[in-house]
Amino acid sequence: MMDTIIIRDLELFLRVGVPEDERAKPQRLLVSIEIAHDFARAVEKDDLRSSIDYAAVCQRLAEWGAGRSWCLIETLAVEIADLLLREFGATTATVEVRKFVLPQTRFVGVRVTRHANPHVS
Repeated sequence: MMDTIIIRDLELFLRVGVPEDERAKPQRLLVSIEIAHDFARAVEKDDLRSSIDYAAVCQRLAEWGAGRSWCLIETLAVEIADLLLREFGATTATVEVRKFVLPQTRFVGVRVTRHANPHVS
């Protein structure tokens, strides 16, 4: 059984876009994350150290993106999911990135899901 931590609409300002002028300055993105993790041990002990600290996740993502740029939000979403698996011990990470670049739409976005590889030590 897996449990899920949900972070909805984390506001990040990152450089992303295919045209260079779009990447010239950080733009507002909303990032939503679902992190699967077994909470049984955390609940048993009522101890954050056995869970995933969602405040630490938010802080890490804010710092991680500083000074970087991406052409595709697809790449950004996959890199965030990989970071959650690698650094926070998520079993599964689903990441949705929304950007507000086309005036005729409310937003454009992508959603990716990545799973930890149980065969990697």
